[in-house]
Amino acid sequence: MTQILNHTDITNKIRRIAYQIYETHIDEQTLILAGIDGNGYIFATLLAEQLRGISPLEVQLCKVSINKREPLAGSSASLPTEAYRDKAVVLVDDVLESGRTLMYGAKHFLEVPLRSLTTAVLVNRNHKQYPIKADFKGISLSTSLQEHITVEFDEGDYKAFLS
Repeated sequence: MTQILNHTDITNKIRRIAYQIYETHIDEQTLILAGIDGNGYIFATLLAEQLRGISPLEVQLCKVSINKREPLAGSSASLPTEAYRDKAVVLVDDVLESGRTLMYGAKHFLEVPLRSLTTAVLVNRNHKQYPIKADFKGISLSTSLQEHITVEFDEGDYKAFLS
């Protein structure tokens, strides 16, 4: 396993992505950060903390649950649809690999009228099999299909590994 990002790297990327999100959504009053359950939600929580510190935006967190093995089984969100109707939503995950998880996560929000839907990831692997892109990304890596990215958000010690 090779460490590709350490705690300082990840903290800096979170701050930079938060600024990019704020610049993109500067005219919004409310912003929904919808994190994919697991590391995506942890990443969304860290982005929300940064956004609250640098902007006047009202940032609401939403946990998006998807069965990654059976994504056609549907998805659910921790907020009711009225909470994000006509709002700007940023769908957040830790790693964009094939695009499948983000695609099925986005599908959930496409059933409700939104002001905008963008995506944010910490690591973009450039192996998209689905037509979805990362609007905000910490790092882009060209890796082989056999390689795997692991992100760890241990309290006070964030790391990303390539194996």
